[in-house]
Amino acid sequence: MSTIRIAPSILSADFAKLGEEVRAVDEAGADWIHCDVMDGHFVPNITFGPDVLKAIRPHTRKFFDVHLMIAPVDPYIEAFAKAGADLISFHVEAGAHPHRTLQAIKAQGKQAGIVLNPGTPASAAEPLIGDVDLILLMTVNPGFGGQSFIHSVVEKIAQVRALIGERPIALEIDGGVTPETAPLCIKAGADTLVAGSAVFKGGPSAYAGNIAAIRKAAEAARGDWV
Repeated sequence: MSTIRIAPSILSADFAKLGEEVRAVDEAGADWIHCDVMDGHFVPNITFGPDVLKAIRPHTRKFFDVHLMIAPVDPYIEAFAKAGADLISFHVEAGAHPHRTLQAIKAQGKQAGIVLNPGTPASAAEPLIGDVDLILLMTVNPGFGGQSFIHSVVEKIAQVRALIGERPIALEIDGGVTPETAPLCIKAGADTLVAGSAVFKGGPSAYAGNIAAIRKAAEAARGDWV
C-alpha cells in the first residue's frame, strides 16, 4: 500500500480568506488539498465553482483533489481542469454514462476518480476499475461538513480494497475522519483520508497538530493492514 495521505477539505476553511487557509494547511503538513464542489442540486448545499479554484491555485503547489458533487458533470470538466485540478472525481450516482465522464477527464490530461455514496455498493466500482486513478468512498451522506462517520462503510472499504488488488489506484475516504475513525479506514485498506472539521478546528495555529494527530493514528493502524 502506498504512503498514507492526508487531504484537508477546504469545505471547513474560512471562506473569507480561502487563499490564506490553503497556504496554512499546506505549511501544516497537508499532502493533498481536497476541494468539495457542490451544486445545490445533486447535494443540498452550494460551495464554489471553477473561478474560486483558479483563484486559490497560486497559493499552493500541492495536489488539487477536486471532488465534484454535481449533476450533470460532463459540461464542467474542462473548466475545472483548466482552473487547476490535478484529479477530478465524480459520483457514479450523478449520471448514466460514467465511462464517458472518465474519458472526458482523461482527455483533459487529468487523473480521474469515482465516488460512491454510503448506500451505493462496492460492486458499482467494478465495471470502472480499469479506468480510474482513485476510488473515493463517502462515510457520510454528501452535502455538508461536520457529519458523523457512518461505520457500516468500513466493510465496503475492505471490499473495494479487494477489488483494487495490485492496481495503482488510491482508495480515499471522505466524511467524519478523525484520529478516532482514521485507524478503522486504514485497517480496512484505505490510503488517503479527507478531513475537514478535524483539521480546521482551532484555527491556523492548530492545523499542524490536527493533521499530525490524524496521521499518527493512521500510521499506527497501518501495521495491522494486510
